[in-house]
Amino acid sequence: MDTTANLDLPYIMAAQAQKHVTHNEALRALDALVQLAVVDKDLSAPPGSPAEGARYIVATGATGAWAGHDGEIAAYQDGAWMFYAPNEGWTAWVADEDALYAWDGSAWGEAAGSPTGASIWGVSTTADTTNRLAVASDASLFTHAGSGHQHKINKNAAGDTASLLFQTGFSGRAEMGTAGDDNFHVKVSPDGSAWKDAITIDRSTGVASFPFTPRRELLTAARTYYVRADGSDSNDGLTNSAGGAFLTIQKAIDTVGGLDLGIYDATIQIANGTWTENLTLKSLSGAGTVILRGDPTTPANVVLSISAGTAILSATKTEGLWRLDGLKLTTSGGTRHGLLVTAARVDFQNIEFAAHTGDHVRVQDAGGLVTAIGPYKISGGGVSHQYAAAHGMIRTFGISVTLTGTPAFSTAFVRADSLGLFRANGMTFTGSATGTRYTVDSNGVIYTAGGGATYFPGSGAGSTANGGQYV
Repeated sequence: MDTTANLDLPYIMAAQAQKHVTHNEALRALDALVQLAVVDKDLSAPPGSPAEGARYIVATGATGAWAGHDGEIAAYQDGAWMFYAPNEGWTAWVADEDALYAWDGSAWGEAAGSPTGASIWGVSTTADTTNRLAVASDASLFTHAGSGHQHKINKNAAGDTASLLFQTGFSGRAEMGTAGDDNFHVKVSPDGSAWKDAITIDRSTGVASFPFTPRRELLTAARTYYVRADGSDSNDGLTNSAGGAFLTIQKAIDTVGGLDLGIYDATIQIANGTWTENLTLKSLSGAGTVILRGDPTTPANVVLSISAGTAILSATKTEGLWRLDGLKLTTSGGTRHGLLVTAARVDFQNIEFAAHTGDHVRVQDAGGLVTAIGPYKISGGGVSHQYAAAHGMIRTFGISVTLTGTPAFSTAFVRADSLGLFRANGMTFTGSATGTRYTVDSNGVIYTAGGGATYFPGSGAGSTANGGQYV
């Protein structure tokens, strides 16, 4: 039987008997296909009680009376199912989705140009009731319409989720947004199941927290750490008791080196006794000062006695300001310095410098600066009392120094060389020493503001050489 080219409607043939049969068949097809609107497109089996004339797009994997008719139009007519295979370009309104679909020759997809308010839309992929907008593309562009552009993700209540989810193989790996509350979260997952909040930003204060990122503790007030011979480095150091204090001074130094001081000072309070630790100062964060304190009234009660290495060392570039207060320093064995500063800043006061096998104070390299900010005492000799070398700088102006026991210095009481600078104007020395008063060499400078050749203690005249200046 001949049929039409597009809808496959049967022609009435010349001299055909029972012409009404052919005519009615054509009318039935027209009724099914013209102004096509289907009830549903997601059923793979016939509904139990279809209405007369109801039409459906048969879903993939059809069964029962629909078996073998995937993608076709199933129309319930005169108590039976009739099937119509679509041609490319056919459109159908899907009533339960309020969306217009088109047949592209192999599958039904939401049609371009569907009206505003379409409930589901797939671009080169299939959307569903959860992912109502689905896009398969190498990239997506959201651009401005004359000025700026905002991408808005709105949720119903604070406990709901508004976020961007990043997946691998459709398994979550990273998410950012307001998930579960109104704070902003950035979280990650190794498997799409276990999640860790890497960053949380408080919605009220704007303060960001990093729960899994090691951070320096920020001081909000001045703090004191205690060191005692009966303490333990397993303690927190915050109480002056055997169960609270640290055992070693270096543990306290390392602890404050891990703080963010902010604007506050931290004090390391060392108990009376003799300590034999070699101390290494650490870089500090913040504007505060760290004070290494013994007994400012009687420094001899807190003795740092070293037989190997330097007593207090800053051997590399050390940020921040350290202060020594109320300590007695002494070294023995080899050439051992009391305070050796390299590219760091250290203040001191109420210090007793006892016998040393090296220099009491040695500052070297650019950025090294030691400043006496209060009175101190010298009770033992050494190679020199203070030595500024290689761009290092020492400042002790306006300070009173008490010498006891006539200490002896094998090189000079003070010395400067290699562009080292020693500024010592306005000093007051009580007591005497033996040895050369000063040496200045290789463009070093000792500045006394005209203090004269006998300004510093000693029994031998000072000397200058190779561009060194004594002023």
